[in-house]
Amino acid sequence: MKRFRGFVIKEFYHIFRDFRTLLILFGMPAVQLLLFGYVITNEIKDARIAIYDQSKDEVNRHISEKILSSGYFLLDHNLGSYQEIEPVFRQGNVKLVLVFEPDFAKKLQKTGVANVQIIGDASDPNTANILVNYAQGIINSYMVSLNTGQVPMQIIPEIRMQYNPELKGVFMFVPGIMAMLLMLISALMTSLSITREKELGTMELLLVSPLRPIQIIVGKVLPYVLLAFADACIILVMGKFVFGVPIQGSVILLLAESLLFITMALSLGILISCITNSQQVAMTISLIALMLPTILLSGFIFPVENMPVILQWLCKIIPPKYFITIIKSIMLKGNSFIYIWKETLILVGFTVFFIMLSVKKFNIRLA
Repeated sequence: MKRFRGFVIKEFYHIFRDFRTLLILFGMPAVQLLLFGYVITNEIKDARIAIYDQSKDEVNRHISEKILSSGYFLLDHNLGSYQEIEPVFRQGNVKLVLVFEPDFAKKLQKTGVANVQIIGDASDPNTANILVNYAQGIINSYMVSLNTGQVPMQIIPEIRMQYNPELKGVFMFVPGIMAMLLMLISALMTSLSITREKELGTMELLLVSPLRPIQIIVGKVLPYVLLAFADACIILVMGKFVFGVPIQGSVILLLAESLLFITMALSLGILISCITNSQQVAMTISLIALMLPTILLSGFIFPVENMPVILQWLCKIIPPKYFITIIKSIMLKGNSFIYIWKETLILVGFTVFFIMLSVKKFNIRLA
């Protein structure tokens, strides 16, 4: 028994002396708990809205103030006409628009009934549904406080969901799954490329070849670009004809953006393969380090706006976040390049950065 106790104590000493083991035992659970605790929530705060007030009377102002003071909404700007609603939604910042009819207060006083239109951006159906319910609840609460007299008054909200009237969840999941699959498949395939050469001992053949490092990297990437692009086409065809997800915008633009994202993901996979020495390590990094951030921090399932500021900044270095925005913008809103040029430039920047770093790391490995 003493020998067994001594053996157990020795194992504890080994564990406590190994920093990496302690990091896995205590660091990972803490990080996972913080991520899931702050990210996974149905509460929405500070969602940007626009208001089109056609009567500008006191009742409208009170309703607007009550909505904005709730903590759920922030006023992006006031609209001057009904035609401004569509461009505002296309820009992607505004999630909800309130439209008060002309002579709102007069109709409420004279007939006891007035109408307000609540329009949600249903390209993200879960968020749109929650925001509409919040706004509707605040208006109903205001009416309860207003009906203190003898004549009951009623404000009737008219709900309209832009881009996804039926609130189909598949409209959200197809773009997100497409980004996740292309990211994981592309990075995983290429991360195994150079490490396979190292493990099989064929790297020496590449070293003595007349090819330069950039040529070797491009040669490794190009076949996977074509194969992943075929996967992207399959996902888009299945999304449209099996699940009914529309493609409102340019198909050519959508395919070009998909090709750019695939190239970026493949470049990241090459970078992973350049800094690792075994296929097992490369596969672990590709699956664990890419899958969790893609699911949690890309806006695929959980809105980025709901997260703490630190996580929102962390989301800015997650490439799938920008690709999901691009896909939704083209497929659901029918936007042209003028609405997605910023996200496109960011993906180009990621691609160039990963390729340059890969070449640098590859040169270091060769030295």
